[in-house]
Amino acid sequence: MSLKAKIEVDGKVFEFPVLEGSEKEKAIDIGKLRAESGYITIDHGFMNTGSCASGITFLDGELGILRYRGYPIEQLAEKSSFIEVSYLLVYGELPTADQLKSFSQKIADNSKLPEGAGKIIDAFPKDAHPMAVASATSVALSAFHHKYTSANPSAAEKEEVIALMLGQFKSIAAHQYRRSQGLEPIASNPALSYCEDFMSMMFGGKVNAEVAKALDILLILHADHEQNCSTSTVRVVGSSNANVFASISAGIDALWGPLHGGANQEVLEMLAEIKKAGGDHKKALERAKDKNDDFKLMGFGHRVYKNFDPRAKIIKKACDSILTQLGVKDELLDIAKGLEQEALADDYFKSRNLYPNVDFYSGIIYRALGIPTNMFTVMFALGRMPGWLSQWKEMRETKETKISRPRQVYVGSPVREYTAINKR
Repeated sequence: MSLKAKIEVDGKVFEFPVLEGSEKEKAIDIGKLRAESGYITIDHGFMNTGSCASGITFLDGELGILRYRGYPIEQLAEKSSFIEVSYLLVYGELPTADQLKSFSQKIADNSKLPEGAGKIIDAFPKDAHPMAVASATSVALSAFHHKYTSANPSAAEKEEVIALMLGQFKSIAAHQYRRSQGLEPIASNPALSYCEDFMSMMFGGKVNAEVAKALDILLILHADHEQNCSTSTVRVVGSSNANVFASISAGIDALWGPLHGGANQEVLEMLAEIKKAGGDHKKALERAKDKNDDFKLMGFGHRVYKNFDPRAKIIKKACDSILTQLGVKDELLDIAKGLEQEALADDYFKSRNLYPNVDFYSGIIYRALGIPTNMFTVMFALGRMPGWLSQWKEMRETKETKISRPRQVYVGSPVREYTAINKR
């Protein structure tokens, strides 16, 4: 006998089916609530609302679990690569050697931007925010790739445009950076791995393989994160049958906010504030404990993960590796390491599960690599791209998908009569 949920309103009882996911998550399907009762639900921020059924990512914040297509993030970060994980997210299974080679080649073949797209980047002021450039250029790709703007793309077209976006967004990010530094863009080198190629396009010269591997791990950790703000935005825009370029551009815009993708930028701004105040990280921790002090410790704790961020444990090793490989001497990084060590040993932070999260370590890594602070969120978007594309593809292939159209409870003025201006 299937489980039912009952809602009683005005003496009437309404029954709704209960759904159960593959990890025993339960949900009440209230899709017919308004039609049957005349009522809707209110859920500010959609914090308790499931907008879809998805087979891509499983996240359990209480237990600190993150899995892509069933594979623990710890195993993928240790044994896989960003491109292999991208294939897994998009197609649901790990690739064979031939499939991975073909997928990698398609991405490499699509890493050259259309000439017009490069001119769009060059038309922006050198000090334009990188996220503005990334968003605008991503949606502009729809003007250069008409083939992929159909409301109902074929399976082959979806496959092609996913490889295209993975390749071209890498080039958008690198071209924008070079432009901001007054440098000429560097062409993609298909002989290099994805991260080696990206770093070569950014900085030129020979790429440190260990550093490239650490960046690869960081991108894996950012590849998808269930129905967060930007991913939900991609699906909402895509639900109108908007093309993939518009959907991805919207996701980039949602990620831009400091409450979402801008968190690692805020970590560096916090470190700069501590440095300006004298560089005493112990004093900063004491300020963070003081309820009467408005200082906030950025990069510690997580809204979803209640105990620990499983990604943080992994990225800490990559962070240590990068700092060792590069031998970077930087006061901000010294402050960050001091904050980390003191907080991990402090009972106040341990008792509240305020551990460094992935944003804390990713900001340190980007700083060490020489990536400007205002470009950190673009790096986040680079990692999240396969997740967005996978979610877009899944949504396109799910028959239950409807155009997103939330309801509201109106709290404005009741009906009133218009009065001409000369009679008021």
